[in-house]
Amino acid sequence: MSAPLVTVKDLSVGFRMDGEETIAVDKVSFDIRPGETVALVGESGSGKSVSALSIMQLLSYPQAFRPSGEILFGGKNLIG
Repeated sequence: MSAPLVTVKDLSVGFRMDGEETIAVDKVSFDIRPGETVALVGESGSGKSVSALSIMQLLSYPQAFRPSGEILFGGKNLIG
């Protein structure tokens, strides 16, 4: 088995609005290996899109924040 291309470790993502913080994704972890297809499956509002947007660094900051976790690409932490 080849090494992961992308590793997501304990990713948490939240949003700040009107002085309040809401956690949208809480400690999600998974690996994506070369040639592998991965599907995020869940109920509406479960954090699938927020997880994907966070990995691609497409969330609106400072409203969005990452209280914890790592996104590793080629061994380099993209959010550290």
